[in-house]
Amino acid sequence: MAGVSPELTGSATVVYGRENGLFSVSGVRPEYTVLRSAQPVAGRFIDENDQAAASRVAVLGPDVVADLFPENALPLGETIRINDVAFKVVGMMEARGGSGFANEDNVVFITLSTAQTRIFPSRGSRGDFHVSLIYAQAVAEDRAGAAAKQMREVLRLRHNIQPGDDDDFTVISAERAAILSSAGDVLGALTVFLGAIAAISLLVGGIGIMNIMLVSVTERTREIGLRKAVGARRRDILAQFLVESVVLAVIGGGIGITLGGLGAQVVGLLAPDIHAVLSLNAVLLATGFSAAVGLFFGIYPATRAARLNPIDALRYE
Repeated sequence: MAGVSPELTGSATVVYGRENGLFSVSGVRPEYTVLRSAQPVAGRFIDENDQAAASRVAVLGPDVVADLFPENALPLGETIRINDVAFKVVGMMEARGGSGFANEDNVVFITLSTAQTRIFPSRGSRGDFHVSLIYAQAVAEDRAGAAAKQMREVLRLRHNIQPGDDDDFTVISAERAAILSSAGDVLGALTVFLGAIAAISLLVGGIGIMNIMLVSVTERTREIGLRKAVGARRRDILAQFLVESVVLAVIGGGIGITLGGLGAQVVGLLAPDIHAVLSLNAVLLATGFSAAVGLFFGIYPATRAARLNPIDALRYE
């Protein structure tokens, strides 16, 4: 191995004056900049003295600077608080952009020793501190595969994993990480696109339900007048048509859920590598949205029915 750098990551509330936000906080060692090819554009990065003394110093990503210091683009020497612990800002990182899994510009870097003892204190069964991940660099590009195999063997030994048992960790090469990052970007864009289609579908479906209920109110005008004549109150008529609207929407949602479940089964049969699952949470969420759409778009037809004059309604032909 040419270099190894462990990292402990987590989310924490970061405060400066009246500004605050929830940011990703990474406890790292000085070797991080070499292994990740990331350098500060102002000030300095964490050094060995900071790590040895568990110093409370912080290096900020550009997005953190923009959020916490809107009027100060160079906050070196300022004091921030991470989970109520004071840290001195000693550097600012260069902009690196985000990916489907993380935004590297939205990170606060502190020493690994401080993160393990003050911000995210956590120890294993043997009393050693936890880390989230370990960056490693092979001595040469053609030795990356051998290095990954060596790391896997060492970790299995350290974790006391018996032969035949599954790993409790994952070794990802830079090439695979790039593929996963690209896949994450594509999936993120696809999620936004599908979300937009779903929103339009809900709107169109809601308008359809409203039109159906308006036609129903028109066709049942005499029925509404008769019900009012024998003592039905406005709220009774309102509740009747709202319930009908919600039931209509939930039935449509149920049909959609059934088709979605069948689609998941078909995908699983056509592509065995893809594990398509229709979870209970997704079913409940879809049912809830269907009921909400029916309730929202049924308010106008139900209100119109409830406000009908019983005498005029009985005369309606």
